[in-house]
Amino acid sequence: MTGRDLRALFSTNDRSVQADDAFTNRSSQWEMVAAALTEHLQHISAPGFDAEDLEASRRHVLVFHGVGGIGKTTLSRTLEAALTDAGRRPSQWGEPGWPADRILPVRIDLARSAGTDFEQIVLTIRAALTRLGRPLPAFDLALRRYWEANHPGEPLEEYLRRGGLASRFGKALPQQMQSALGDVAQALLLPGTVGTAVGQVTGTLVRALRERRQSVRALAGCARLADLLEAEPDLDALSYYPHLLAWELAQLPADKAATPVILLDAFEETGDRTHRDLERLLQRVVWLIPNAFFVVTGRSRLQWADGALQGQLDWTGPTAWPGLADHTLPHARTATAGAPGRQMQILIGDFSPEDCDDYLARRLSSAGQPLIGQELREVITARSHGLPLHLDLSVMRFLEIQRTGRTPQPADFDHDFPALIARTLSDLTPDERHVLRSASLLDAFDLALATQAAGTTHDAPALRLLERPFVHRNPFGLWPFHLHALIRSTLRTADDASDDRWSPRDWQQAAERAFAALGEQWTTSTAPGRMVLIGCLRQGLTLARDFRLDLGWLTQAAWTYVSDSVWEPLTAAAQHDRPENHLETAADALVEMLSAIARRQHEHRERTADRLTAVVDTGRLPDELHEMAVYYLAKAQRDLGRSAASRRGMQLVADGGGRLAPAARRGLAHLARFAGDFSTALAAARTLGWAGRHHRIEGDVWWPQGYMERAAAAYEAARGEAEEHGVAGERATSQAQRAFALAFADPARADDELDLAEQLLAGLDLRATTLTTKIAALARDAGTTAEVEDRAHALRTEISVAGLVSVEATLELALCFHHAVRGDHEGIAAGIGRLRELTSSGDYAYYRDIAHFMADVPLPEGAGSGAQWLGGDGPPRVRWRGLVMSRRLYLSSAR
Repeated sequence: MTGRDLRALFSTNDRSVQADDAFTNRSSQWEMVAAALTEHLQHISAPGFDAEDLEASRRHVLVFHGVGGIGKTTLSRTLEAALTDAGRRPSQWGEPGWPADRILPVRIDLARSAGTDFEQIVLTIRAALTRLGRPLPAFDLALRRYWEANHPGEPLEEYLRRGGLASRFGKALPQQMQSALGDVAQALLLPGTVGTAVGQVTGTLVRALRERRQSVRALAGCARLADLLEAEPDLDALSYYPHLLAWELAQLPADKAATPVILLDAFEETGDRTHRDLERLLQRVVWLIPNAFFVVTGRSRLQWADGALQGQLDWTGPTAWPGLADHTLPHARTATAGAPGRQMQILIGDFSPEDCDDYLARRLSSAGQPLIGQELREVITARSHGLPLHLDLSVMRFLEIQRTGRTPQPADFDHDFPALIARTLSDLTPDERHVLRSASLLDAFDLALATQAAGTTHDAPALRLLERPFVHRNPFGLWPFHLHALIRSTLRTADDASDDRWSPRDWQQAAERAFAALGEQWTTSTAPGRMVLIGCLRQGLTLARDFRLDLGWLTQAAWTYVSDSVWEPLTAAAQHDRPENHLETAADALVEMLSAIARRQHEHRERTADRLTAVVDTGRLPDELHEMAVYYLAKAQRDLGRSAASRRGMQLVADGGGRLAPAARRGLAHLARFAGDFSTALAAARTLGWAGRHHRIEGDVWWPQGYMERAAAAYEAARGEAEEHGVAGERATSQAQRAFALAFADPARADDELDLAEQLLAGLDLRATTLTTKIAALARDAGTTAEVEDRAHALRTEISVAGLVSVEATLELALCFHHAVRGDHEGIAAGIGRLRELTSSGDYAYYRDIAHFMADVPLPEGAGSGAQWLGGDGPPRVRWRGLVMSRRLYLSSAR
């Protein structure tokens, strides 16, 4: 459904531009309205329904709430149009399940700009009911008495005309009220002249009702009419008169019965959480007309189901309003048991990308074609995060740029709109705005974090903020709350023209508070696992980088992060907005270092080495973190086959005696093993202890010798130590290596060990270890079918992409084992050739020796690796050839 968009129409001189106020499909909201209204109609038509029952729970209110600019007012207007005239119902909306003449819709705009007061609200509802074509004497008499007492000398007709009600609903209301007054006067046998004096009529009517006279039996069924007519006719009394409307509606004959659907829009403008005077009056209207159906649209949920509001409002708590109860907030009260039924408070979500594109395509057109091109629509849609207000502002920016004679470009819409801030802040208290700006520094938060970031001493402003629709909830997250993405980014980046806007110093202080609060949560949390660590690191790194904060608690958090070798992604803190060579602060360098270390599981080691080299070269990290960068750079260099550079880095860290010195000594032992110096590697392993992963180093020395059982035992011991120390990454790595060693010696046992390795790897991000398990699976299946070679080919590509030269050489060794078992001399020769290329630097050159041992062929003259085998090369030759022969025997017995 579209209408003329006058604001856009008057923004251009081009008469060929069609500016339509496009309504994008909200069919899910229509379905909710239709379902709830259908249930309501069934409820009020049931035999037990009593419109005068003041104690029954109410389920006749449906609330749509959402951020400013989400389309609530447009939805309210469209609902009114759809309920008034089926021809104006959007084509996407289904047919309602009730007769159109049974529904009397009326929409009331509560926005301050509409100037609607409580008197006008009551008169609007009554004026809408003139479409019934008959007086409502009980209500009309009370209203006439109120009017003459509070507006002496002012004709009701003139008031209705001035307020626009006469043009909306015609001039029948004064006539129906006068008719009701005359009918009552006639029933009371009053003279005609007296009948025009409402005071005389009501006084006589009250006496007649008290005396139960037969002449007023038509009104005697309204039990509270006399009390309302005797009450002082002030605004408070007027708020109870809707009870008379409910009674009158219940008296309608079946063929005349109709249900008012009252749409209250911009409900947030009725007051704030402290001043609820108008809200209290409106709640009375809603409660006292249970046979009407109310659709409320506003920015916030209705709090009527909160029992803490008792005294501020007349009917509160989940028993009174079961459909409005909310138990997701941290301060929500416990509802009474047994409150079944549908949830009647609905958060209006953002537009889908398809809806955004449809909106932009239909909003402006020329010659039947969208004026905003596809590329621009995609950019605006992505920037909007589905918020309709942003789409609307972008349309106006498009026209503004066109007026300059320039064609709008995609870069023109990488733009923040301060109007979004104004709309977001308009109905927040100063304290709530302060908390909102502080919370915008955080990706996610809880009540305590929001309060600490704001620097307030009490939770109330943050509690109120959590109820706002632009605060989204994820009950399963570490911190359950986060701001709407577009509103958050706009608060952080747009020019803020509000009266209480923040200076750069205000933002800096808030960042320092948020950073300190995150550190406190990390150091004091009792939550298990690494969830709190990773959450605090991601947010803390971003704050430290963006606001140039001292590293503080991040230093210890970084060490804790690397200690488990789990490598959860830290992409939330990556420097997306700056070139990598702009490492201007220690925080910049720390963000880049941790990101590079974590991302090495997904990037080529060349990329990792380049990133860490840039970090090391800045010299901006404190000494202990500089040592971390040097160590992981040396590891990357080792994986790339740059042993000399890796050895220099490892030696530098080992000599420094810091936290990573044992790991660096382990790295030196690895490098000795790579060079075939097994004696040195084994001797080093026996001095390293747990910190240097001594058992794993021993296993790494034993398996090249062909001592598979001894290696498996060493890896099992390494896994046990890792379990004792709670280091998940080391546990998985040791188990993968154990499976690898046994895959050559005992395929049946290797099956179980591989299953365990895969279980231990679940949830971890260890690329090289995962590849080790895949190579182990190949070794386990060696000698079976040609499929092994196909798997090896695919795995070779995966390893090459990772840039892990050492792992690729290990794969070729396992493939040589397969060829040796099958007696494939051409295959083993090709494998030895590939190993020669991969080990040309000298590292892992002994793999060529092992391949010859497997095939039981002599090494060519002068082609040996020069490896310092434990006990000479004779015993390893025998053991490796023995593994091949054992596998052949195993396979032949299995046939």
